[in-house]
Amino acid sequence: MKQKSIGPLLVLSAAIVMSVGGLLIKVIPWNPIAINSGRNLFAALVTFGYLKAIGHKIKWNPAVFLCAVCMAGCCITYTIAARLTTAANAIVLQYTSPVFILLYLWIWFSQKPKRLDLLACAVVFAGMICCFAGGLSGGKMVGNLLALAAGALYAVVFMVNMFPDADSFSSYFWGQVISFVVGLPWLIREPNFSAVSWWGIVFMGVIQVGLAYLLMARGLADTKPVAANLICMTEPVLNPIWVAIFYGETIEPIGVVGIIIVLVGLMVYNIANAKKMT
Repeated sequence: MKQKSIGPLLVLSAAIVMSVGGLLIKVIPWNPIAINSGRNLFAALVTFGYLKAIGHKIKWNPAVFLCAVCMAGCCITYTIAARLTTAANAIVLQYTSPVFILLYLWIWFSQKPKRLDLLACAVVFAGMICCFAGGLSGGKMVGNLLALAAGALYAVVFMVNMFPDADSFSSYFWGQVISFVVGLPWLIREPNFSAVSWWGIVFMGVIQVGLAYLLMARGLADTKPVAANLICMTEPVLNPIWVAIFYGETIEPIGVVGIIIVLVGLMVYNIANAKKMT
């Protein structure tokens, strides 16, 4: 029970750390693909060092490759979307991922969604609609579509441990390497190599991506995919708050109502799941 209870806590910690990403993407004056490349360079170094320290062998097989590509694709599409549309738009559309998880579980593993899962998704999405009311129509269509694509890819990240021969740590490492390599042409042509920008990139790579995904990988081992994804709804709640405080994108009063709905929905869902495991 202790391992099962710490898993969701680790996933929640990862979500909180990840939530500063939208703000940093806004304030670092680089091409978004260069930002994603640079941060994943440092994230890969953190992940590699950690795996070497614990003696975890880095694997490479079809399951690892699939999840790595999905993770890299999610990072790339979300980073670009966060620049093309508002932070709220990008993050809320990325978090359509629970719907994709339920769909993938049904298609690939013949697991029909339970009533509790569907109800929790409905409550959380209702809260998110309140959080970002009026925002979806204001963003650029390309940014919105890329954020939706990020949601479809993000769903696979939460299912990483369900595939035969899968290894979450290896998938995250290779996903970071792929993200770095894909964005390298933009990174080496980036004209603004100021110290402040580099410190922001290092922070994103080491903490916001590297540490966050290590916490996520550990947490997912003891957390069901839909539960983990719903816990990570903390990220889209906090993300626009940081952007509002430090970048000036405001949150309307209805957004506060949405935050309360999301947090209450997550709490009730996880309490119900915890009772089932006892």
